[in-house]
Amino acid sequence: MYDFAYHKPASLADAVKLLADHEDAKLMAGGQTYIPTLKQRLARPSDVIDLGAIAELRGITEEAGGVTIGAMTRHGEVAESAVVRRVIPALAALAELIGDPQVRNLGTLGGSISNNDPAADYPGALLGLGATVRTSKRQIPADQFFTGMFETALERDEIVKAVHFPRPEKAAYAKFPNPASRYSMVGVFVAKTGGGVRVAVTGAGQSGAYRWTAAEQALAGNWSPAAIDGLTVDPSGLNSDIHASADYRAHLVKVMAKRALAAAG
Repeated sequence: MYDFAYHKPASLADAVKLLADHEDAKLMAGGQTYIPTLKQRLARPSDVIDLGAIAELRGITEEAGGVTIGAMTRHGEVAESAVVRRVIPALAALAELIGDPQVRNLGTLGGSISNNDPAADYPGALLGLGATVRTSKRQIPADQFFTGMFETALERDEIVKAVHFPRPEKAAYAKFPNPASRYSMVGVFVAKTGGGVRVAVTGAGQSGAYRWTAAEQALAGNWSPAAIDGLTVDPSGLNSDIHASADYRAHLVKVMAKRALAAAG
């Protein structure tokens, strides 16, 4: 990797100041993506700001009829949280499917959504539950947060503090994982909420996670796997690689959606 200055601030305020003072600085959360990126010399930051020591960015609380999870909370902590399992069990189940034990014990919610890998699981949960991202500057609805592959609405000097997930009436997540990395080749999060039905797809779209609006409309009047039997998924705009073609991913979107609906009950 290239040389850089390393910082490990103890507070969010210190991290924000470091980020503002160093134009080419980059944040590091769990490091599950960024450390390999540095090792392969695919990035050359002037400074790396490690958020790992900032206690205020960690924790899980029941709040406003839902759950608020700090940005530096590990995937494993979400999966094992008694609060998450009771309030939004589908979210705990999703966290338990991320990567392997090593990844779940190091990777973080904030790091995952800020990186916005198109095959990540959490973006599907944020879109599926209509979550709100709380940053050092503002609050951003999930529908406005993800803007493209590896792109978000975050400004250069903005840091994710936490994510608030409203409690759904029913919800579930189903994914078809890559057998080696466990990344989502296709994952579908379904939720029946007070504001309507939400169906989010991750792992398939070239621009990252997205909502499958045709399925939402079909399920609004009939919450069951049979409601989407007549739907087809357009493969244009879906990923095609050595693991799966766009056509196969289009097929998996419908299969995973029906599995998630069956699990949600």
